[in-house]
Amino acid sequence: MLEIKDYNSFILHEISFLLKENENLIILGENGAGKSTLAKVLSNLISNEKVKLFGENISKISDYKRAKLINYIPPKLSIFDEYVTLREFLELSFIDSVNIQKIDETIKLLNLRKLEDKFCKSFSSGEKQLLLLASAIMHNAKITIFDELTANLDISRLKEVFDILNSDLLEQKIIITHNLDLAYALKYKVLFLNDGIIEFFGEHDEFFSNENLKKFYNNTILKLDNHLVVNL
Repeated sequence: MLEIKDYNSFILHEISFLLKENENLIILGENGAGKSTLAKVLSNLISNEKVKLFGENISKISDYKRAKLINYIPPKLSIFDEYVTLREFLELSFIDSVNIQKIDETIKLLNLRKLEDKFCKSFSSGEKQLLLLASAIMHNAKITIFDELTANLDISRLKEVFDILNSDLLEQKIIITHNLDLAYALKYKVLFLNDGIIEFFGEHDEFFSNENLKKFYNNTILKLDNHLVVNL
């Protein structure tokens, strides 16, 4: 369970919502709406006392326990050691003891075998996104927040990531994305931010009505026969 109540900053305004245990969430909004800032508040990367995580004030939870409960995955991979390989990076992703079998299974799942002994710094942008997903699977927090995970992925890889996000491999997921096709297909609960204000928080089907799509996207997106199309 994740709850934020009356959070304010110079970016976010009167932010309040409750995400029940086992509910997944899509966070949508234009560039600069405050999506990444909200994610960092929810995971206490921006310190605050307005968030409760499984009933506890997030500012009072130890770093070790918080790491087990919530994990923020940034939009870009940052590597400080240019000689770290993919396998070594995944070994560092565990909170407790390293599980070699889980690393092998995840490398196979994401078709990363050819990269496992290569330096992460040399990966393409899409390969780095897959590495971030793999590290989240190793970390295995109760709640995982992905910030633009699918940026720079080709279509076949996007389908693989969708299948993982649509499975029970990760417990509870919060996805920040600009990809409306992905958001529509996942069927998660939806939160829409505009200029730091929550303009919608509710069920998938309600958000993806033509009435709301017109309202939130200025008549640029339509739903036709259960598909989203750009209204050119």
